[in-house]
Amino acid sequence: MGRRLVTVVLLAFVLLAGLLISCGGRSENPEAISPATPDASVLDAQGQTTEPSLTAASGSRLETIKERGHVICAGRNDIPGFGYQDSDGRLVGFDTDLCRALAVATIGDPDAIEVRLINAADHGPTIQSGEVDALIRTITTTTSRQVQWGNFGPTMFYDGQGFLVRKSLNLSGPLDLDSAAVCVAQGTTTEANLQDFSQQYNLGIEVLAFEETDAAKDAYEADQCDAYTTDTSALAAFRFGTSNPDDHEILPGTISEEPLGPVVPHGDEQWYDIVILVMTMLIYAEAYGVDSTSVPDSPTGDPKVDRLFGYLDSYGQTDVGLSQTVAQDVIRALGNYGEIYERNLGSGGIGLAREGSRNALWAEAPCTECPKGGQLYAAPPR
Repeated sequence: MGRRLVTVVLLAFVLLAGLLISCGGRSENPEAISPATPDASVLDAQGQTTEPSLTAASGSRLETIKERGHVICAGRNDIPGFGYQDSDGRLVGFDTDLCRALAVATIGDPDAIEVRLINAADHGPTIQSGEVDALIRTITTTTSRQVQWGNFGPTMFYDGQGFLVRKSLNLSGPLDLDSAAVCVAQGTTTEANLQDFSQQYNLGIEVLAFEETDAAKDAYEADQCDAYTTDTSALAAFRFGTSNPDDHEILPGTISEEPLGPVVPHGDEQWYDIVILVMTMLIYAEAYGVDSTSVPDSPTGDPKVDRLFGYLDSYGQTDVGLSQTVAQDVIRALGNYGEIYERNLGSGGIGLAREGSRNALWAEAPCTECPKGGQLYAAPPR
């Protein structure tokens, strides 16, 4: 009997402890989700630190955004061109502008954004938790992430692993790196891609791997290697920050596929459709030759332009709760895709050439059958 009594008491204690832990771990508000990354910095559109907002766990995300008064995006402020703070402290960049476009479409204000600053390890948990409306942080679309993390929108930047070299070497492409010493971050897919590339083309590249990315950059700047390799977007940002950017160049061509685009939590098809539509507006405004200064105030007679800007039938914008003329607001506020690219990534930003790259519009091909032009494309707005 004594042993049975002790056993019963122990079991009761374990069950009681588990119940207390379970109750203590629940939010007092079942409709709210606490941030999965509570220590992460949160910035508003002006780059000022703010308190993280809570995101509704059920119901329409669009309704939640309107009630909240701003869009929450997971992003960054540490990489020029994509997400950083300018000299006035304002949060700017290509990814930041995509978040602003969502704010214009839903709230009518490009500054109605809150940016959660997260690191790469937080990508999955942040979007899986549903604590943000969108993850727009130089994030690569992959099949496993699509299944496990959330729904990816259109590719808004085609990235890939490239090489930064000194112009004095007079190299024309990656295949000229025969027997070159290349600096790379250790234990990354970047290092594995470099080794595969060298083996595939029998280049005999000397791989100089460093535990930290910054150490690899420092070694390149100290002339310890002939080239530094990582994604071209990061190379452009790194080159932009060197003491003499004009002494360096990114070799044409890439050795991996890194399509970047916004991702939203699973579970709200309306919100997913909204993100797709807004990205489509940016791309097709450029394809149709309309920029922030030429948004039509009345029908133009061109059915494609008139449809995009709300003068003809709907292409889905009203079906998901947006206004018929939402594209007018978005393009006037932020410009088309080309304008966003140019001021952040092009000559107005970090100097990453678009012409001749995959980030050029598909429409720049001289004919529909020609394998030229870029790959930037979205489903037609019809």
